[in-house]
Amino acid sequence: MTRAQWGARPSRYTLTHIGSTRGVKIHYEGTAVPASLARPENHGRCAGRVSAIQASHLANTKEKYSDIAYNAIVCPHGYVFEGRGAHKKTGANGNSSLNSAHYAVCAMLGDSGLTTPTDAQLAGLRDAVEWLRKSGGAGNEIKGHRDGYATACPGPALYAWVQKGAPQPGGTTPPKPKPKPPAYEPFPGADWFKKNPRSPIITAMGRRLVAVGCSAYREGPGPQWTESDRQSYARWQRHLGYRGDDADGWPGRASWDALKVPKV
Repeated sequence: MTRAQWGARPSRYTLTHIGSTRGVKIHYEGTAVPASLARPENHGRCAGRVSAIQASHLANTKEKYSDIAYNAIVCPHGYVFEGRGAHKKTGANGNSSLNSAHYAVCAMLGDSGLTTPTDAQLAGLRDAVEWLRKSGGAGNEIKGHRDGYATACPGPALYAWVQKGAPQPGGTTPPKPKPKPPAYEPFPGADWFKKNPRSPIITAMGRRLVAVGCSAYREGPGPQWTESDRQSYARWQRHLGYRGDDADGWPGRASWDALKVPKV
């Protein structure tokens, strides 16, 4: 269910782009959810519930959310509702570094009323994870909100499922996937760029900057680091949400990792 389909309000401001994550963290609402919501005839209430979650987040003056905090929400009937969506930094995992490390998917479950996920909901959670892997660069990890942050979320029933490896309903616990070899150029260090290097890495970087719509090139890019490279990289930093001296065009590790420059 896209944002348009459930009637999402626009974000307050541009959400922070995120190239990839280590995986996905599973959440629950943590408040009362009516047990009757899981009845098949009540699926018509689910879009309104997502809208209400967004409204409550936008009204939260303490957290000052720019949008609904989750990347996706899954109802008891197995439907996946697009929240912030893929390649958008979540606001739900507890702090900025945790929000950068994992996407956040919330199940419509509470601490009272509806507390046990339906099979359809578990299948929908797996659908949401696979969508974020395919479309958002999510890694292999599936964890609970409480992993790394002091909270009861996602509740005992859902966390037990996460600890089993988040298996498909009626299926077996999936084997842990083998780690993939690195596919991107490691960060060569900030000082390396200030030495005006000539390298195929610069060409690969420039091509990525063009691909993500941050080009300031009149010609090229090429292997020699130039002012056009620095200006293009500054556009990338601003695209990620950096400002001031943090968007001066000199690459740093976080922005470089987010750019995903292919190995040469």
